[in-house]
Amino acid sequence: MSVAGPALDPARVAGVQLVPATRAQVDGIAAIEQCSFSDPWPTSAFIEALRNEHVWFVVATDGPKGAVVGYVVAWFVAGEGEIANVAVRPEWRGHGIGARLLDHTILEARERAVERLFLEVRESNLAAQGLYASRGFQQVGRRRGYYRRPNEDALVLSAVLAP
Repeated sequence: MSVAGPALDPARVAGVQLVPATRAQVDGIAAIEQCSFSDPWPTSAFIEALRNEHVWFVVATDGPKGAVVGYVVAWFVAGEGEIANVAVRPEWRGHGIGARLLDHTILEARERAVERLFLEVRESNLAAQGLYASRGFQQVGRRRGYYRRPNEDALVLSAVLAP
């Protein structure tokens, strides 16, 4: 999550839809990943995520059949969940797409009776930390040197989800 992108038409932003990810969208997802992270997941990781029954993988699209503008990958197993990855295309950042993806994931976790949700965030990513804190995530740990390019600690955050 970084600085807001250029002004977008509010109607266009309002038209963003959250839908399950498909194989046809993987190239668009991988492109967002490449420009969002210094150590991006390979395309094959997204293809594998689509095949895994425990993975919840949703994209934000610019309209019903539009381009992918963001995505979230999470998994829910045995009452716990982890948000593995959230990213939004640079020109769409700062328009609430990341927050919508996060909120949708939290709602899905609750529906699946997840009691606790975890994620990692770069120590320097203050924008993302602010978003997560606004949704009840608190720091519960630190993974030293977790991120590469550049080397940086990850803060482990957790949210307890009310039934």
